Amino acid sequence: MIQIKNISKTYDNVKVIDNINLKINEGDYLSIIGSSGAGKTTLINILGTIENYDRNKDSSFFFFDEDLSKHSDNDLAKLRNSHIGFIFQSHELLPELTAKENILLPSLLYDSLNINHKNIFDDLIDLLDIKKIIHKNSTTLSGGEKQRVAVARALINKPKIILADEPTGNLDSKNSKIIQNLFKKINQEIGTAIVLVTHDKKFAKQANKQLILEDGKWV
Repeated sequence: MIQIKNISKTYDNVKVIDNINLKINEGDYLSIIGSSGAGKTTLINILGTIENYDRNKDSSFFFFDEDLSKHSDNDLAKLRNSHIGFIFQSHELLPELTAKENILLPSLLYDSLNINHKNIFDDLIDLLDIKKIIHKNSTTLSGGEKQRVAVARALINKPKIILADEPTGNLDSKNSKIIQNLFKKINQEIGTAIVLVTHDKKFAKQANKQLILEDGKWV
């Protein structure tokens, strides 16, 4: 599904990502751990096409056999909205919208008629147990509720892959466990691939494959 080869990223003459290779197959569940400053967030941003990498003759980035180096910014934006879901440490909900409106927001940008967002929405609010809060303004929700809404928003367009950067970083242990169980359920029951960045070693171990990043390299 995704294959990157010889990918690096340089800031101010410092290589934050150093010649990384990675293959992600459909339905994979990968976790990436490493110390602060190891390059984890930069790598996940590159995988999500929201950050560029150093282009050279040896580097390549393929998504379902498409060479993304040849895509325009507009093409990449469409690919992100259609095939990639993002979940961050901060839920990033729009405060002026209800939970339902936040969840459905990506679907408004989806230009395909081959997806029934209403059915997906109904399935998601049942899966995530948020039916009782969907009409509430997002500012009135608890931290755990906000993150479950963010998970639903990431899944509304039926993405091929979820990229999650410290999704339980701001949650207490109870809500962290809820999100961890949801990730496992999403991967096993829906079949969505997941790449998880986390400092929580127990959370990382529920993935099928664990990777360690240090100083921009696999160790």
